[in-house]
Amino acid sequence: MSRLLTIAAAQMGPVARAETRKQVVERLLAMLHEAADRGAELVVFPELALTTFFPRWDLPDAELLGFFEREMPSAETAPLFDAAERLGVGFHLGYAELTPDGHRYNTAMLVERDGSIVAKYRKVHLPGHEEPEPWRPFQHLERRYFEPGPETFRARRAFGGVVGVAICNDRRWPETYRVLGLQGVELVCIGYNTPIHYAPDPGQDRLAAFHNNLVMASGAYENATWVVGVAKGGLEEGVEGLCDSQIIAPSGEVVARAVTEGDEVVVAQCDLDLCNDYKRTVFDFDRYRRPEMYTAITAQRGIREPAVDDGNGDDEPGALDA
Repeated sequence: MSRLLTIAAAQMGPVARAETRKQVVERLLAMLHEAADRGAELVVFPELALTTFFPRWDLPDAELLGFFEREMPSAETAPLFDAAERLGVGFHLGYAELTPDGHRYNTAMLVERDGSIVAKYRKVHLPGHEEPEPWRPFQHLERRYFEPGPETFRARRAFGGVVGVAICNDRRWPETYRVLGLQGVELVCIGYNTPIHYAPDPGQDRLAAFHNNLVMASGAYENATWVVGVAKGGLEEGVEGLCDSQIIAPSGEVVARAVTEGDEVVVAQCDLDLCNDYKRTVFDFDRYRRPEMYTAITAQRGIREPAVDDGNGDDEPGALDA
């Protein structure tokens, strides 16, 4: 028995600061049509797909808010929704959301093949910094421009399976996948914009692609789920962004991967029933998990180091014993 879902990772190359929504949507439409021609039922677009990655600049509100969507679909994005419904292809789309009551979120939406919106997720793990830091070659002001998402990770029934959504930095945190895994997730869609240069520790720059695969592949394997990670990358406004979009099986193996730094569609036929090979064996959560042993994961935020050993083998209680 197989539940086959053909998925396209629709990687985007750079989006210029001056590029209009109409121009970007035309690029998305071209990839949507290509994916549909290749049999895709779900097309995964990146984080903040409709604009350049604006957190790299210190912007006044008058300019900043022009990068946000006040409604979805809007007049500019409606052609994407219309084409998807006409083609019978669903999609995942990341964008900057400005709510009617003034909240600003880094958001992703999941749209089913009939055009219905089945999920909206707002990014929980915001990276970067709150105030401009002049020593950086470019800024990463996500923590200034967005609020953390107010809701936890929620899986939804869609596309014949159980689907979850995460965004960019969420992929680096094992809790993201585990919370979804505990809901029986079978597919996690992740869009990202990742600068290759990491100013606080440039020694990590050479490892950007390795770390990208490491966290998504481990999340896939340890939670018995497919993971589709899709980039907007390349040289965008002078900043080199990671591409390396990929579709990862529950085994942790990459089954499809982008090879360019531009707009590129990679497609894979994904058997959602393959998740059960791992959910019913090595990662049978009901049989093997010991949640009573993991209380520190939700009981504390920062690190609490163990007490100093006095040399007699009888340590004082540490963080995990408190």
